[in-house]
Order: sequence, then structure tokens, then C-alpha cells
Amino acid sequence: MARQMRVAWMYHDIMDLYGDTGNMMVLRKRCEDRGIEFVLDTIGIGQEADLSAYSLIFLGGGADKEQMSIIPDLLSRKENIRQAMASGTFVLLICGGYQLFGRYYEAADHSKIPGLGFYDYHTDTGREGARCIGNVVIEANLDGLETKIVGFENHGGQTVNVDEPLGKVIKGCGNSFDAGYEGFYDGRILGTYLHGPLLPKNPEVADFVIARSLQKDDPDFKYTDLKKLDDVWENKAREAILSKLEK
Repeated sequence: MARQMRVAWMYHDIMDLYGDTGNMMVLRKRCEDRGIEFVLDTIGIGQEADLSAYSLIFLGGGADKEQMSIIPDLLSRKENIRQAMASGTFVLLICGGYQLFGRYYEAADHSKIPGLGFYDYHTDTGREGARCIGNVVIEANLDGLETKIVGFENHGGQTVNVDEPLGKVIKGCGNSFDAGYEGFYDGRILGTYLHGPLLPKNPEVADFVIARSLQKDDPDFKYTDLKKLDDVWENKAREAILSKLEK
């Protein structure tokens, strides 16, 4: 059975503050190494697209000015995004993208910017301009796949009222100062503050995103159905990062 992963990269020209091109490169390479056709469409402001036609919706991060610029267009797509998730489209969100699926985020000037409101979490600004900055390690369980995820965080926003976090923080801040947990995962979306970018450092997470995306067309497809790749160098690099951070 020929498989295809169709990705809608939202606002690629605006919300690309944290090396998100690297995430797309990893997904493409890991699909192509398995004979999975990888189709990447970039969706900009005002560009017509039926998001329910895609296997994966991806939205990265940006500064306040950039995030504010996409709000009208993003909100206009709310029902289409809801339809896409209901039809099995998976969603990967990094930093600002993660914030925008909640009720609102508070900008540095304390103005409240409306989000899509799909979830009850919201994001307040850091106290006195303080930011969560540094390397992060979390322990996560992705539908039975237990893994440690490494990354880098740099956010002033403090995301609270998260009832389904992605993982437990071993090193770093997470969703907010002293939160103890990082990100959000409910089976439909995976949102996180971890970037740097995320997927080159975490091949298991990249494969999890691929597997969940392929379930759009084949609900019975499992993570373990993916052909194993030679990740010896990726794993050595990841182990070195973990060893350094967990000291």
C-alpha cells in the first residue's frame, strides 16, 4: 500500500522563529527513507486551503508582532481546523502555535490576544519581563511510547490551566515557572515550547508524528509499523545531550 503524508505548514513565512524548517526537513527525510510520499504545502495569510485534506497541520512560533499579524486569518479558519481535527488530521504546534490553540495569550504590553479557544489553557505574560530560557528535558508517554524529549525553551508566556500535559519536566521550566510539566497532548494535537528545532533532536517524536499523521488515511496504522531507520548518530547526539543536562 503506497502511503502519503500531506502537511500543511501554516504561516511558514511569519511563524518560523525557531528553526521550524528543520522540523520539516526531518519529517521529509524520514518519510522518504521509508518510501512514504511526503507532500508539503505552505499556507500563508489569505491563501485558500481545505485543511481537512491534510494528514498534519503544523504551526510554529513567532514574536508578539508576528503572532498578532496572523490572528484575523487564523480565526477565520477556526471551523475548518475543527473539521480537520475531527476528521483525523494531526496537529503539531511549537511555542506560539501552541499558545494560539488556547483561549488567549497575553502579549508583553499586557494586551490579551484571542486564540482559537479549542482548549481551556491560556497564556499570561511573565512576571516583570522574566522568561523561561534554557535546555529542557521531559519524560513523556506518547500513546504508550515512553521517551525522554530534549529541547530548548525561550518564552515569556506562562501557559496555565493545562489539564493534559505532554510530559513531566526533569530539567528546565516547562509550561510556566515551576510548572513541573511541559506542553500539551490529547491525542489530536501535540503542543510544546521545545524547539531548537524539536524533531532533529528527538527521532522518536518525529516518528510518532509521522505515525499519527498516517492514521488519517489508515486508522489501524501503528508507530511500530514504521520501518526502523539507522539512527545511530542521532541517538549518540541525543544521549550526549541527556548526559550533560541530567548531571
